[in-house]
Amino acid sequence: MANFFDDIKLKFKQGDLLMKLIFINVVIFLLLNMVGIVFKLFQIGDFDLVNYLAVPSLPDQLLLKPWTLFTYMFIHYEILHILFNMLVLYWFGRLFLGYFSERQLVGLYILGGLAGAVVYILAFNFIPYYVNLHSVLLGASASVMAIVFGIAFYRPNLRVNLLFVGSIKILYIALVMFAIDFISLDDMANPGGHVAHIGGAIAGYLFALGMQKGKDISSWINRIVDVFVNLYYSLFSGKKKPKLKVIYSQREKDYEYNQRKHKQEADLDKILDKIKQSGYDSLSSEEKKRLFDASKK
Repeated sequence: MANFFDDIKLKFKQGDLLMKLIFINVVIFLLLNMVGIVFKLFQIGDFDLVNYLAVPSLPDQLLLKPWTLFTYMFIHYEILHILFNMLVLYWFGRLFLGYFSERQLVGLYILGGLAGAVVYILAFNFIPYYVNLHSVLLGASASVMAIVFGIAFYRPNLRVNLLFVGSIKILYIALVMFAIDFISLDDMANPGGHVAHIGGAIAGYLFALGMQKGKDISSWINRIVDVFVNLYYSLFSGKKKPKLKVIYSQREKDYEYNQRKHKQEADLDKILDKIKQSGYDSLSSEEKKRLFDASKK
């Protein structure tokens, strides 16, 4: 058993931040369900951990549980709920990391979750249809929507292959997801979820818009996370977490490196397509140089 948990800890340490996010969501899901089963079997009152971790729609309750603005985005209670969220997070998270850094992924995940919670609370206190509905919000859906919209609007022409559909622009997938949420705003089975999804989508769109102008609106999230991480290291290891070194160049940021690398790969693909159609002799001297340089890497 000890070896099993050691293997889990090793996998967690070796995984990137995307896999760590998925790992955290899954572990919390399993723990909450196991605790819930034990409480039910032994009939231990009506105590429900979810009520202390999910965002309430009533402001007076939120003031007593402000941490729920953060904890709710890691909480799932149904297997299909977490399965769908984690699959979408993995698929679009991988696409996201092709252009941005892991820190930006975490920053946007949290920013999208916060945006979803804020839109949810505003809707349930100011929109007449929702005012008399009192509920709690949980799940990573708003965070996932932020990542989907972040990459979709940053690279709208990026194409992915879908089963039974074929190649399709990622932007169209994001818009269909948004449309489904919008026409489901009156769904009584999940009144707050669809509202929160729209909040996450807005955060993702604003992130993409900002990045196209060279501004990262999620950076303040990571600065706050760094404070808590450094505090953790100070309390439990007696030293601050070592700062990450820039491995590409002193001035080049992660997302700039990813953009440059993607452009180089796209240029190389064009050269290879040209060789297939017209032969090697059809290449210009510059194209031949690029091909030669790429072959040495």
